[in-house]
Amino acid sequence: MSAHPLNDTAPIQTRDRLLDSAGEIFAERGFHAATVRDISDRAHANIASINYHFGDKERLYAEVLKSGAKKVLDRFPPDQGLNEYSTFEEQLQAFVSSFISRFLDPSGPDWHARLCAREMIEPTEALDELVRDVIRPLSERLHLIVRGLSGGQFSDERVRLCALSIIGQMLFYHHNRPVIERLYGKQLYVNREVERVTRHITEFSIQAIRHIAKSKAQEK
Repeated sequence: MSAHPLNDTAPIQTRDRLLDSAGEIFAERGFHAATVRDISDRAHANIASINYHFGDKERLYAEVLKSGAKKVLDRFPPDQGLNEYSTFEEQLQAFVSSFISRFLDPSGPDWHARLCAREMIEPTEALDELVRDVIRPLSERLHLIVRGLSGGQFSDERVRLCALSIIGQMLFYHHNRPVIERLYGKQLYVNREVERVTRHITEFSIQAIRHIAKSKAQEK
């Protein structure tokens, strides 16, 4: 039997190390400035292992984005374990809690959130795949929740606008964290305060949706 081409007795572990190391470096330097040499060195792996496991740097980057998103989704699922009888209000709170926790969880690696922020500023072709496989299913779930909360009163455009408003509220706490901490202190990002922010965004959004839906119903 021939030896493994990389003389590696644990290829799965090597692949995982490459993903984690690449995530850190891509988040620090961006896709173009990161090198396969730096990534393989940090992962304590043979430089050829990147080609062996991923094909090239572009494919590695796409896998880093997607695998990082799936890891945090596994840890903070958008349904938060709700059953099939949960209300739309409960579903929205679970969705908001999951979303905020994915970006603000202090116990996990922070490179994924930083890499996603960098990708929004300098999008690559990998974003198309991330949207298709990860973001679009989440968006469709939120659309269903908003439509349910509206009692079927909203058009597709209104559902989309409300969903984007909810996402905007959640992203604000991540993208504007340096300003928020300087205004109100770092305590806003401890677990108890994160729970309060989750409840606020949920209640604020539900009341707004209900108010608009009521107005639409009265116009008919």
